[in-house]
Amino acid sequence: MPQQPLMMIVLINVLGVAGILLWHLQGRSRPTARLIAQIVFFLAMSVAVALAGMDPLRFEAPQFDGLGGLVVAAKILWWTHLSWATIGFVRICIVLEGQPREARLLQDLVVAVVYLGVLLSIMAFVFGVRVGTLLATSGVIAIILGLALQNTLGDVFSGIALTLGRPYAIGDWVQLGDGTEGRVVASNWRSTYLLTAAHNQMVLPNSVLAKQVLTNVSKPDENHQLMLSLRIVPTGRPRFVIDVMHDVLASCNSIVHDPPPSVVLVGIGATAIEVELYFQVKGPSRRGAARNEVIDLVYRHCASNSLVLAMPVGTSQIPDSLISIPHTSLEESIGSSSFFIGLDEDGCRALVTLVIERQFAAGETILERGAAGDALMLVKSGVAAVNHDGQQGVRLAPGDWFGAIDVTTEALEQSEITAVTATKIFTIERASLDALMAERPELATIVLRNLASSEAARAAQIDRPALKSDSRHDLAYAIRTIFRNK
Repeated sequence: MPQQPLMMIVLINVLGVAGILLWHLQGRSRPTARLIAQIVFFLAMSVAVALAGMDPLRFEAPQFDGLGGLVVAAKILWWTHLSWATIGFVRICIVLEGQPREARLLQDLVVAVVYLGVLLSIMAFVFGVRVGTLLATSGVIAIILGLALQNTLGDVFSGIALTLGRPYAIGDWVQLGDGTEGRVVASNWRSTYLLTAAHNQMVLPNSVLAKQVLTNVSKPDENHQLMLSLRIVPTGRPRFVIDVMHDVLASCNSIVHDPPPSVVLVGIGATAIEVELYFQVKGPSRRGAARNEVIDLVYRHCASNSLVLAMPVGTSQIPDSLISIPHTSLEESIGSSSFFIGLDEDGCRALVTLVIERQFAAGETILERGAAGDALMLVKSGVAAVNHDGQQGVRLAPGDWFGAIDVTTEALEQSEITAVTATKIFTIERASLDALMAERPELATIVLRNLASSEAARAAQIDRPALKSDSRHDLAYAIRTIFRNK
């Protein structure tokens, strides 16, 4: 063989070995650099193959002497670098699509096909093996293995179909037709792993998952709609019932307000107005808390607006008390507030004499930012909201009082309270409340106990320990904390 081809064959082998070493040194963390290096080495080897007069796509009987061994090694190295360059292109394309984990099965399948094709090419063009005969023999073996591994192959090909269809991604919350639901935490050739709401890991074979009707709750986002059915005694116009139910949803802090929730009348009869409330939560895990809050708010708003829930369908007799319009007295409103829980009727009647009723239209400011708050304010009806830096925050419903909401007093000092809907507020001036508690020590004890309970729930957010003593000094400090009168 002439000197020039001999040098080219040696160069092919040197480039091939150097490319392998560099491929391993770069590692999997740098796929782009790996691909560039593979392309450079493959092109350089292809130029050397052309200059050496070699044809890797044609079989030539090898002579396993010194030079013949170099020729065989050069061809094997060229085919190896061709496969690596092809696999590098495939992996880069999958990563550029932005779905590297979801397309892992497809990537592995393409890599396997490339390696199998290169292996057969080396056998055919380097060693002269009759690939046709080999494929015919392997086909019989493949049929036998296919029958033996039928279930496993079903899972594998179902996994490929799910990967190509992309009905879900890692991290999505899915719900199956049989009621199973959970978050997708992993997926491989055989199975998909779900983390259920009970915090258990469920393993689903891909063949079973592919046959299920699958709802992806996370697409287009994780907002999840809920519906609550109610039956209200028809003691007033349906329009009034709709307005009250809108107030219920507007005062809820656990639901999404954009898009806004809706109220739909679905029927009316002699015994009930049937209403459905539709609202969304930010994720399936928040369904329970949101439904609990909405039900509690339905009770509070109905009580403050003299509405009564109707008896279930099929009830034969309706008590007379449900036919008349109930009226919540001022004493009942005061006694139901968390600030005065445990107060007897005499105490409630004494407080009623101090109450000043005020009404605010929607959007009107109830308590301005930085106001001292010289009065205790209780929401009688409607919805109010605590706004901070122009952003609407915690919402207040009937029975809530300013200072018992889930914000620190320091945050309340920098916030303002506005009416979201037409709102009725009960106001008790601080000086009048102090004088009444001086006359009635039991009222002071009740207020202190309820305030201490509220403080204990917020102790981690306030820069002092929760109230523990029932001394008058602690009570005075508590009142000053409520009204911010320093």
